[in-house]
Amino acid sequence: MTEREPFADSKDWLTAVIALLSCFVVIDQLRLWGAPLLGSWIRLETQYYFLLIALLLPGAFLIRPSRWLLLDGVLGLGALLAPMWLLYHGEAIVNEGWEFVAPNHAMAASLALWILVLEAVRRVAGWSLFLIAGIFSLYPLIADRMPEMISGMAIGLPETANYHAMSIESIVGLPFRAFATLVIGFVVFGATLQHTGGGAFFIRLAFAFLGRTRGGAAKVAIVSSGLMGSMSGSVITNVMTTGQLTIPAMRRQGLSKQAAAAVEACASTGGVLLPPIMGSTAFIMATFLEMPYYQVALAALIPSLLYFAALYLQLDAHALKHDIKGMPESEIPPLRQVLVEGWFYIGAFALLIVLLLVLQQETLAPWVATAALLLINQILPQQRMSRAVLKQWLTGVGQLLIELLAILAAVGLIVGALSVTGLSGTLVNELLFVAGDRTWILIVMGAMTSFVLGIGLTVTAAYVFLAIVLAPALIEGGLMPLGVHLFILYWGMLSFITPPVALGAFAAASIAGANPVATGFEAMRMGIAIYWVPFLFVVNPSLIGFGPWQQIALSVFEAVLGILAIAWAAQRFLPRIGRLSYWAAGLLGFGGLLVSLPTLELEGLALSNSVGNVLGFGLILLSLAQRFVAGPSTAQP
Repeated sequence: MTEREPFADSKDWLTAVIALLSCFVVIDQLRLWGAPLLGSWIRLETQYYFLLIALLLPGAFLIRPSRWLLLDGVLGLGALLAPMWLLYHGEAIVNEGWEFVAPNHAMAASLALWILVLEAVRRVAGWSLFLIAGIFSLYPLIADRMPEMISGMAIGLPETANYHAMSIESIVGLPFRAFATLVIGFVVFGATLQHTGGGAFFIRLAFAFLGRTRGGAAKVAIVSSGLMGSMSGSVITNVMTTGQLTIPAMRRQGLSKQAAAAVEACASTGGVLLPPIMGSTAFIMATFLEMPYYQVALAALIPSLLYFAALYLQLDAHALKHDIKGMPESEIPPLRQVLVEGWFYIGAFALLIVLLLVLQQETLAPWVATAALLLINQILPQQRMSRAVLKQWLTGVGQLLIELLAILAAVGLIVGALSVTGLSGTLVNELLFVAGDRTWILIVMGAMTSFVLGIGLTVTAAYVFLAIVLAPALIEGGLMPLGVHLFILYWGMLSFITPPVALGAFAAASIAGANPVATGFEAMRMGIAIYWVPFLFVVNPSLIGFGPWQQIALSVFEAVLGILAIAWAAQRFLPRIGRLSYWAAGLLGFGGLLVSLPTLELEGLALSNSVGNVLGFGLILLSLAQRFVAGPSTAQP
């Protein structure tokens, strides 16, 4: 036994205790069992937020220790005491407006919390978010000396520290409030499903349903990774769990290393965009838009299904093109056996959906579903968690909560700086001035900015920043708020499958033993629909469920046809027709673009929906004609 093993075991148990205490505080504050037990101590909402910080922030120095354990202990103690001091003075902070004018002794706790949040996010999320959050958090000190385009109201160091720590616009701002009220419950449910065997069940279920179809293992990856990504909310976690089973299965069926890794990366990325859970960013979006979460989930349903339909059918064409058969019967579990062994996972998932979408009990839904899952899991002897798995579950929950808290508190510093200086309004006005009346320029700028920020930041951090700076400009340009916020989220996710970063593709490549950059470009081709779908729904509210059902149905039909044409063009192969030349594939893809687009107005040129359909179908037919005239011998391999 090495010297570090006892400490590592103690660290795991401390993380598990942090998870238990945090869940207890959340459940108590949400009054899930009636009158809160901490009601006499936690009388204000801000006091509840400070208590959560006091519980979780010290964990950042526990799960990401440095080489100096004494330093970690001092920082962890400070991360406990600073928010507890603010909790103790919570009523004075609210009643006397300390976020603007506070006693001198308040600055010490405020400054300590500010510095500790930055150090915590450096440890759990890396230098990129640390530098951006740190620079923005200091901006109020120099806002009046900046160029006019990015200038704002400046305040001193004590006022800045107090505002960051004690206002409800910075560290405990909107992202943190969404975390404290909604996100924690769904994080717990996702981790519970994974550690009780739900991930393995959904993979086996997908094998039973789709294993026999051509390219069966890849289709299993699409369905299972989509389902698990929706519940875990993390692309990398999804790739590293489901990918361990699906990528070797795809390789055995004949898919290349790059193709197998690309399929897993695309499916895991799309899973985070798939209702009913989607990930923590969707809950923050609902808070931003001041609407129930179920409305966000329903709006995301059609775009996410379009993405998975395109991925599935493109993979089907790939399997047909390369003559990839179904899986051998020996690798396909009997459907009846799978359902008998794991029926309660479907039951817990169904209970979650009913509570979330039908009864609209957003705060209650994940906790009830988690309790039902744990109860049934412990009753059935073959599924019962052992002591070791129980510790892994609690440790996993604790690590996720600690990392999310550090990230969202740091994002809050950015939000607070934009708020107190008035910079957010300035940037919105400047963007509107640059774009003029041309909303399409704002849309393209939004896509590129979301993608670039998604490279250096977490998706949540990039989304929150752009929701404040860019979304208001797009909305003032005449676009629907919900469509704009989903557009930002979708484009922020693209960095997971797009080089030079492509973290999702690179993680999958490490499992497959593939070249990471080649895998990234293959993932771009496989996931081509995700580059186009956001442009469709941001200008066409029918694709996020708004409007008469006839219009919604027509828009979905046109989008499906267009996206399928684009997906097949990316593979340069059509079922029952065969390979396509580059010219034919180009015509087919451009025709798909025109068919899927709604009415388009660009620099005075209006292209109606009907004209676009005619031109699009014309190009699709021309591509097919070119294929038959050229003959199979001219088609490129």
